[in-house]
Amino acid sequence: MTSSHPTSRRTVTRAAIALAITAGTTAALTGTASAHTSAGSVTVAPLTNGLYQSSYSERNNVLWTTSAVGRPPVVASSLLKVDPKTLKVKQTITPPVTDAATGALEAVYGVAVDDEHNTVWTTNTRNNTVAVYDQRTGKHLATLANVNHPREIVVDERHDTVWASGFSDGTLVAFDSKTFKEKQRITVDGSGPTGLVVNERTGTAYAADLNGDQVIVATVRSATPRLVPAGDGPISIALSRNGKTAYTANQNGGDLSVIDLKKGLVTKSVATGAGPLSVAADDRSGNVVVVNRTDATATVVDPARGTVVRTVTTGANPNHVTVAEGTAYVVDKSGAGLGGADQIHRFRVAR
Repeated sequence: MTSSHPTSRRTVTRAAIALAITAGTTAALTGTASAHTSAGSVTVAPLTNGLYQSSYSERNNVLWTTSAVGRPPVVASSLLKVDPKTLKVKQTITPPVTDAATGALEAVYGVAVDDEHNTVWTTNTRNNTVAVYDQRTGKHLATLANVNHPREIVVDERHDTVWASGFSDGTLVAFDSKTFKEKQRITVDGSGPTGLVVNERTGTAYAADLNGDQVIVATVRSATPRLVPAGDGPISIALSRNGKTAYTANQNGGDLSVIDLKKGLVTKSVATGAGPLSVAADDRSGNVVVVNRTDATATVVDPARGTVVRTVTTGANPNHVTVAEGTAYVVDKSGAGLGGADQIHRFRVAR
């Protein structure tokens, strides 16, 4: 399948933003401080340098976050287990060394939890691999190769499937979450899959295609994906609770697209701010949270009405949002925390 091809300049720009590497050193730091906005309280805590993404484990009631600093050889990277109540680091896991001479690590970027098998999966973007860790012990269980510039990863517990997005070659790769073996590979020529979400009822995976301004709809039962239009530069994607609607954060458009998946069209576009980078849906309220990296804000949207509920100020360069049990967790790359650490912000999604 072939998607639309952007200009070379646009492709380079999007690739740079998709990775968004910053320099610094990694040091696990903890502590909390409360800030307040007109819309309610926001709790802020420093974690470490180079925060990328987070994922919540309901089974263990912990938040897993990834960090990586600098360009290859990356020698500072960690997988953190964070208490969602106190925002303190409970455990710091250092990825395996890949080059003893330089001290390079198998640096972690994307992250997703598999509570069924009590594991946590990461994308090792610089190494073109994904990895699996034990949630209980933190032990590194496996490294799985041949995912070209993997950006994000998502777990379908019901169907024992893990999907990873290969940004550089337009692939979606599915792994068996029990055996860790590859079981499907779907390629959309010219695409740049980034954000991922899965409907566990149907086993359907949805990928935001940054290059093609579309959503790639894939299943392990078919090698031919469906392509659905999205906004300008979709980089992250979420689903409504019933799975009928997709939401994309569009970094070029500065907005959120509300997409009717059955009809295959955008029904609403809601301006959120400059540089949207991540989106997550709250099943409790039905609201959607969009992180705007350039504006340093998180915008709460009512997608049914197509209106902004409120905007929360974050630290500089917010990178990712996870919503769990009605609470949003935003990690930033501000370096504004203790010792120059990046921060995590927590706030309730509904008023």
